[in-house]
Amino acid sequence: MGRPPRLELPGVPLHVVQRGNNRAPCFFNDVDRRFYLKCLREAAEARGCLLHAYVLMSNHVHLLVSPPEQGAVGAMMQDIGRRYVRIINNIHGRTGSLWEGRFKSSLIDSERYLLICHRYIEANPVRAGMVASAGDYAWSSHSHFTGTRVDTFLAEHPIYLALGNSESERRAAFAAISKAPLSPRTVEEIRAAINTDSALGSEQFMDDAEAALGRSVRPPRRGRPAKVVTGKLV
Repeated sequence: MGRPPRLELPGVPLHVVQRGNNRAPCFFNDVDRRFYLKCLREAAEARGCLLHAYVLMSNHVHLLVSPPEQGAVGAMMQDIGRRYVRIINNIHGRTGSLWEGRFKSSLIDSERYLLICHRYIEANPVRAGMVASAGDYAWSSHSHFTGTRVDTFLAEHPIYLALGNSESERRAAFAAISKAPLSPRTVEEIRAAINTDSALGSEQFMDDAEAALGRSVRPPRRGRPAKVVTGKLV
C-alpha cells in the first residue's frame, strides 16, 4: 500500500526536515554546505518555492518553505537530492544513499506558528550545544534576518514583514524575539508535528486544512486506544 500524499497546500508554509542516513553526516566540510545551498537555491527557483528559513546541521537540514502548488516541495527536494548526492559521492569517494528515506514535513499555521517555527529552526545549533546564540552559527538564515548578512535567495514571509515598517525595525524586532528561548512544550509540539508528518496550528487551521485535503492533518494521539465497555469509554 502506497504512502498517502504529503500535507501540502499552495501558499501554506511547510517545515521540512531531512536527515542523513542512519544519522550519519551529510556535510563533510564548508564546501559541501555552500554547494548544498546552491542546489537549494536553484531547485527552489525552478519549482517556484519560497524559502523563508533554513539551518544546515552536521547530519540533517531544516527548511521553512512555501510551495506554489501541491507537490512542489517534494519535487524541489528530489532535485536537490539527485544533484547533491551525486556530486558529494564523487568528491568524497563514497557510494550509496546519503539521506534517510523520505523527508519529514509539517504544515504550518502562518498566523500562529510561522515565526515560532522560524525561531525553532534557527535555534537548532543552540539546542545542540554547538553555539551560545543563533547568531554565532554561520549556516542558517538567522544572520539575514538580523542584518549581519544578506541571503538574496530568501523570501521574507509577510508575517515577518509585519514586524516593522522598515527593514531596520523588522530586524530589531526579530532579534529581540529570537533572544527568548521557546518553551519545552512548544518545542515538543513542533517535534511531534514534524515526526508524524502532521500539521501545526490552531483548531480552525486544522479544520480548514482537513477540509481542503480531505483527510486528517492532526498528530496521532499518544497511548493505547480507549476501550469501549457497554457504550462508554474507559
